Parts: sequence; C-alpha cells; structure tokens
Amino acid sequence: MPGRTDFHQSTLDQPHRDRTKAILASHPEVRELFGPNAATAIVLAGIVVLQTALAAWMGGFGVGRWYVALALAWIVGAFANHALYVVIHEATHGLIFHRRLPNHWAAIVADLPNVFPAAMGFRVYHLQHHAHQGDYRLDADIANRWEARLVGRSPLGKALWLLCFPLFQLTRPPRLRAIRLWSAWNWVNIAANATFVALVYWLFGANAIVYLTASFFFSVGLHPLGARWIQEHYTLDPSQETFSYYGPLNALALNVGYHTEHHDFPGVAWNRLPQLRATAPEFYDTLHSHRSWVRLWLQFLFDPRYDLFGRVERPAAPAPGNAT
Repeated sequence: MPGRTDFHQSTLDQPHRDRTKAILASHPEVRELFGPNAATAIVLAGIVVLQTALAAWMGGFGVGRWYVALALAWIVGAFANHALYVVIHEATHGLIFHRRLPNHWAAIVADLPNVFPAAMGFRVYHLQHHAHQGDYRLDADIANRWEARLVGRSPLGKALWLLCFPLFQLTRPPRLRAIRLWSAWNWVNIAANATFVALVYWLFGANAIVYLTASFFFSVGLHPLGARWIQEHYTLDPSQETFSYYGPLNALALNVGYHTEHHDFPGVAWNRLPQLRATAPEFYDTLHSHRSWVRLWLQFLFDPRYDLFGRVERPAAPAPGNAT
C-alpha cells in the first residue's frame, strides 16, 4: 500500500467557528459554562506533591535499581505528569484564575516535575494552534514534512517517534517564523525547573531524577497516553479533522479527551466539558469519536494507514484573534 506524500489539503476554514456559532444560537445557556475553575489549583498542588514524594521514594532505591523507577513511572508517573500538562493547558487558556499573572505562575509550578521546561513555550504555540489550525506556517501541532517522511508507516518508526515525541516537538517552532516564542517568562520557566531538578537531585539522588524523567517521556510518548496526540487531529477521513475521546481515562486526564468541545469553546474549563457536550448532543453525537486510547495507540502503531501525513492542512490562515 503506497503511503501518503503530503497532508490532506483543504481550502475550507477550520470547522470550529461555524459550530460554535450554531451551538450558541441553539443553546445560549452554554455561555454560563464559560470561565475559570480555581479548584484546578488544588489538583495542581496535589499532583506536584505526589510526584515529588514518589521521586523521593525512588531516590531511596538508589540508581542501581533504575528499573523500579521506570516501572513506577509507566504505571503512575505518566498519568500524573500528563495531568500536569492538562493543568498547564488550562492555565494557557486562562482557565484557572481570572488574571493572567497567576495563570502563568500556575503553569510554571505545574511544569516543575516535568524536568524539561516547556510551559511558557507551549502557551505561545498552542494558542496559535487554535487560531491557525492546519496552517503549516503557524501551527506547531502539525509535524514537519521531513519528520513525517522520516517516521514513515512502520511500527518501529512510529514507536520511535512516540518515544522521542518531545524532541521532535522542539524541531517545529523554528519553522514558525512569524511567531515570537521567547520572552522573559521562558527564562523564569527554565530557572524554576533547573532549581527544582537540582534540589530533587541533591535531596533524593539520581534515581529520583530517573523517575521524573521517565514520567515525563512516558506521559507524552510511548505509552497508551500517547494516543491522545493521535486522537486529537489525526484522521483517516479528512472530512473530520478534530476528534474527541470519551473513555474512562478522562477521569485521570482531566477530561482532555473532550477535544472537539474544547476547540469549539476554549473558554470552558475542563470540569465543564462533559456538561457542554450534554447540553448540545445533536452537534457532537453525530461526529466520529474514540472510546479507547489503548486501542487507538495500537492501531496507530500497527495500521499502515496511519502516518504523520494524516492531518488536514489549509494554505491560508484566518487573521489572529478570530480563534474560537
């Protein structure tokens, strides 16, 4: 079966703006769901404390038992760090506090156990992803063309891509020449993470860092949670380019699976996304969705129809500020 050589092409605008308008016209009460959820800060604090405590525990085993740290990172740490990325995502959209400054600090604190500082960079390119979904020049969520060709369709290539997913993401922002990614907040983010990692190493030893690093890589890569990146926008049918996941892991992932709903209404906090879907079922029940991240993860790895070119690209982006 010959593979694709480029992304699915579309001259249509992204679908979310029209659906947002239609839902608001049919269900104006959806506006009552808008706004931040300060309780997310409690979730943030609890997970950061949990990951720090587990890192300390793993440090007690000594680096010679690194495999214990890897096992715990796969079973527990991946879910914890993934949830912290969802918290960062919430802060990016201003959905924890009403003011921008405390949301920035919330994102930086949530980023501490991730070892590698990314919260402030994520904030910039994720908001551009919403505003310019599918525009190769402005949407860092789309793989590089060379990246898609390199990974190909083989299970090994896709598994290595998932394992190294954070590294591949670092290669994408340089192509976004029209976006200024760096600010003083990036340096604050870097300094905070460096200080946290140094303290963890000094207090608990190298195996604590092994645990946190493994938790980070598993949370975004070669783990069933990695199916989230496939679920959101990879498609075998370009007539639909955004998908939701409605399986049980949403309970551990702060409803991040409700991705179509989130793109339609990025001003709705994670705890209200199920209510959004329940309010306007006629708009969501007719869309294709996923029920199992594990099944999708295995399908992505072993089904040759899935590759990194399975995304919709549109040549022209709407003007900034028009994102829903």
